[in-house]
Amino acid sequence: MILLADSSRPLSLNDFVGQKHLVGPDGPIRKMLAAGQIFPMIFWGPPGSGKTTLARIIAKFVGADYHELSAVSAGKADIREIIASINHESINASTHSSKNILFLDEIHRFNKAQQDFLLPYVENGTITLIGATTENPSFEVISPLLSRCRTYVFYSLTENDLGEIIDNALKKLTINHKPAGQSLWAAPLTINQEAKALLVSYSNGDGRTALNVIDLASRLSLPGAKRRGNLIINKPLLIQIIQDKRLRYDTTGEEHYNTISAFIKSMRASNVDSALYYLARMVEAGEDPLFIARRMVIFASEDIGMAQPTALVVANEVFRACETIGYPECAINLAHGVTYLSSAKKDRSSYNAYFSALADVKQFGNLPIPLNLRNAPTKLMKKLGYGKNYQKYTTESLLPDKIKDKKYYNPN
Repeated sequence: MILLADSSRPLSLNDFVGQKHLVGPDGPIRKMLAAGQIFPMIFWGPPGSGKTTLARIIAKFVGADYHELSAVSAGKADIREIIASINHESINASTHSSKNILFLDEIHRFNKAQQDFLLPYVENGTITLIGATTENPSFEVISPLLSRCRTYVFYSLTENDLGEIIDNALKKLTINHKPAGQSLWAAPLTINQEAKALLVSYSNGDGRTALNVIDLASRLSLPGAKRRGNLIINKPLLIQIIQDKRLRYDTTGEEHYNTISAFIKSMRASNVDSALYYLARMVEAGEDPLFIARRMVIFASEDIGMAQPTALVVANEVFRACETIGYPECAINLAHGVTYLSSAKKDRSSYNAYFSALADVKQFGNLPIPLNLRNAPTKLMKKLGYGKNYQKYTTESLLPDKIKDKKYYNPN
């Protein structure tokens, strides 16, 4: 069974939807193809943004032999098989380019050894690699391989992009329908505006999600047909199919770090509304509440510090509440804490002072501690001057002589 997401893929750049910064009139990929050149590439972007489709269009445009693998299931043996099938006489010795494209989906799933195995074939032009990843290639692709590829960033599809994809798919789609007691007839499938708006929102920038929902709708017995020969996707049917909306969020991936970063920076800026929004996104996506609370405890000392010392007490109590109660109720405790921390005055003096002192520790090592500060439990130590002239309360520097004039703590 061929899914709609596959059968409705565009076959040319002119039909490709989205990523205008890459394939528009001034886009680098359009210019590359116009010049008749291809080179190793990494496509980095969210699911359903067109990475696989564009790789296939490139291969078709240049007339390349196209090989497609998923790093989830493929290994070195699959690469060897592809290399063995390539006519090496077709490789341009001067440019080290080949019209043998290997599209490796989820390239970040290949471990270092597997990526190292690919490297010589990319270097000598045996294959032109197009790798696709949803993860930041700076962290997931080895440096030697990444340096030989041009990285292109794909963005989530806009609402207009998704609307165009939905319209294009429906134009191509008819379904065979046989009402009770009637003969079989082909029915065009349409979608009303209310349902289309819901589908665009649900798809969350992912074209494949939108097409998969339409595909499922086309396979159901569609209620709400307004007239014979015209079957309509309406909002009640979509709600029945969708059930709920899943946020794109990987607790170990790029979106995870992007969201927690936005959360911390919103609290730092005292922007309560933004902080609560990013909190809600993490909670709804199933983030560990203790991870969120732990970051709040750090934030209380790092960013609020002496401006409002009780912030650390509040943050710790939120963490403890999350440990005790858990989801779903602890989301309320998190919201309480986020509102408090965001609203509090900010003072990073303690944080800055510590790391300034730490820099001196790393630079100067174990500087001799002044004798008057040293403990003197024996007569010999007292004779050597340990603890001599020690004063409990003094305004003199107590730092080692080499840095005795240093000032680390500068309260706001």
